[in-house]
Amino acid sequence: MLFLCVTAPTVLAQSTNAPLNEEYYHRIDRYEVKSGKIVNELFTSVKPYKRSAIVAMMDTLEKKDGIFQSPSDKFNLAYLRNDSWEWSRASTSDSEKPFLKSMYKKKSDLVYVDDPDFDLHVNPVLYLGAGHDSQTGNSTFINTRGVEIRGMIDKKIGFYTYIGENQTRLPGYVSDYSNVYGYYAVPHQGFWKPYKTGGVDYLEARAYIDFNISKHIWMQFGNDRTNIGNGFRSLIFSDFSPPSLFLRANLKIWKLNYFFQLSKMTANVPASAGGSSGNNHYPEKFMAFHHVSINIGKKFNLGLFESVIFSPQDSINGGTFELNYLNPVIFYRAIEQQNGSSDNVVLGLDWKWLVAKRISFYGQFVLDEFVLNNLKAGNGWWANKFALQGGLKYIDVAGIQNLDLQLEGNIVRPYTYTHANQFTSYTNFMQPIAHPLGANFYELAAIVRYQPIPKLNLTLKTFAAKTGRDESAQAIAAGAAYLNWGGDINKSYNTRQQDYDNKIGQGYDNTIVYSDILVSYMLKHNFFIELKQTFRNSKSPNPVFNNNASVSSLALRWNIASRSYDF
Repeated sequence: MLFLCVTAPTVLAQSTNAPLNEEYYHRIDRYEVKSGKIVNELFTSVKPYKRSAIVAMMDTLEKKDGIFQSPSDKFNLAYLRNDSWEWSRASTSDSEKPFLKSMYKKKSDLVYVDDPDFDLHVNPVLYLGAGHDSQTGNSTFINTRGVEIRGMIDKKIGFYTYIGENQTRLPGYVSDYSNVYGYYAVPHQGFWKPYKTGGVDYLEARAYIDFNISKHIWMQFGNDRTNIGNGFRSLIFSDFSPPSLFLRANLKIWKLNYFFQLSKMTANVPASAGGSSGNNHYPEKFMAFHHVSINIGKKFNLGLFESVIFSPQDSINGGTFELNYLNPVIFYRAIEQQNGSSDNVVLGLDWKWLVAKRISFYGQFVLDEFVLNNLKAGNGWWANKFALQGGLKYIDVAGIQNLDLQLEGNIVRPYTYTHANQFTSYTNFMQPIAHPLGANFYELAAIVRYQPIPKLNLTLKTFAAKTGRDESAQAIAAGAAYLNWGGDINKSYNTRQQDYDNKIGQGYDNTIVYSDILVSYMLKHNFFIELKQTFRNSKSPNPVFNNNASVSSLALRWNIASRSYDF
C-alpha cells in the first residue's frame, strides 16, 4: 500500500478484468486459434484477462481477413467490444431504447458514469433456476441475487466488486463429491449455512483494486480466482476452489510475460456442517506462485511456473512466516530446501502451439517430486509424483463456421499435490487448487461448441475418468480400515498405503462418465435463458461410489457465468 501511495501520481491508465467465465473466454480464445498466430495483446495461459487487452486483441484481429466472417463471429466481435465499451468506444454499445430514459443507455450497463475523472459501471446479477435430480428424486434450484460494480478513478486506480446472496439445492452427486472425503463443502465456495431441506445458503464476494506502475507492469490486490493454462482443466492453478485473498503483479514486455501472485488460503474446516468454527479463526496458509512465458516465433508459447504452499501455523514452521517467499523472482525450491524442506513446492511448464490456422495444441507438465533412479526403475515409488496434460483445439471444424472441437487428456499420479498435512497440501478450503478429482486418475474429455445463429450457443461436454478411491469417510466412522491410496490430496502422504508398486487408479476402482448438453440463448446483452441436461454414471465395486444421475434444469442468468459441477 505504501508503494501504491508513492507511485500513484505517475501510474498510467489501467483496466479491470473480465470475470472468469468458461464460455466467455472461449469466445476470445477461438479467434487467436482461428488466426493461426499468437496475439501480442495478451498471454492466454494467464487468466483472468484485462478488458483493455481483450479490446486491443479484437481490434488487431479485425484488421485481418477471414477472422470475423460469419454472422455469429460478427456478433461476437460487437458483443466483446460492447461489453468493455469504455475501452472500445464502440458505437454499437448505445441502446436504441433506454429503459426509463436513464437506464441501459449502454447495452451492457444498468447505469454508468463516463467522466474523465471517474468511470463507473453498475449491473445487477441474477441467477434463477430449477430442475430435477433422478439420483435423489428431489428438485434442484438456484437463487442468486447480487450486484457487480467496476470503474476507474482519474484513469489511474481501477476497482471491481461483486457480492451475491445464494440459496441452492445441489444435485446429489455434488454432495457426494465432498462427503467421501470426510467433510461437507460446497464446491467453488467457502462458508455456507443449511437452507430448508437439503439446501445451502452462502454469500460470495469478490473485489480488488488495480493499478499500473509503469507502461509494462500492473498490480492488483483483492479477493478473486485465478486460472493458469489453455485447457478445459488446469493441473497448475484452476478456478475450482473458492476465491482467495491475493496480491498479484504482471510484467508484459517484448515477447515475455511474468506473473507473480501471493495468495492467502484456508487450510481446513474445523467443523462439519456449515464449516462454522464459532468464534475461532480458520487455520490459514499461503501460496506464492510465479509463472513466466515467452512467445517463440509466431506460433509457439512456452511457460514455466513454480509455486510453494506454506503456513506459519504449521507446527513444523513454528510460527515463522518465510519472508523469502515474498521475493517474486527467487527460486522457491532452493529456499524451501534451506528451510529443511518443510513446505510444498510444485513446479513445471505449460505450452501452446498454433500449428496451423484453426488448430492449436496445448499442454501442461507438473512435477511435484521425483527421484530419477526410481523413475527409471519403474518400481512405482510413491514420491514419483507428477501430472501431465495434452489437448487440441480445432476451430470451425471441417469448414463449418462456429463449430469448435476441444479434446483433452489428463493424467495425475497418486499422491501428487499431497504433503505432510493440510497446511501444505495443494488445497484451499479443502478443495483442490488444480484438478477437481485431486490425484490418482486418468481423464479424457471432449467439448463441442456450436453457434449456429448469433444469439444461440450449443455446448456438449463429456469426459470419462478412471480414478482410485479410498474407503469412504462414513465407512471409516463405522469401523472400516483407514486407507490412503493417493487420491484424496487432503490426506498426509505419511499415511500412504505403500512405498512401492503404486500405480494410477489404485484403490477402489471408480469409473466416471459425465456428459452435459447446454442450450443457451442470449435474450439481451448478458441476459441468458438456458436449458441443461446432465448425465453422470459412476461405477465402482464399492457401493458408496456406485450411482447414476440425470439432472435436468432450466435457468435465467444475468451478468453471471453458468454454474458447472463437471466432476
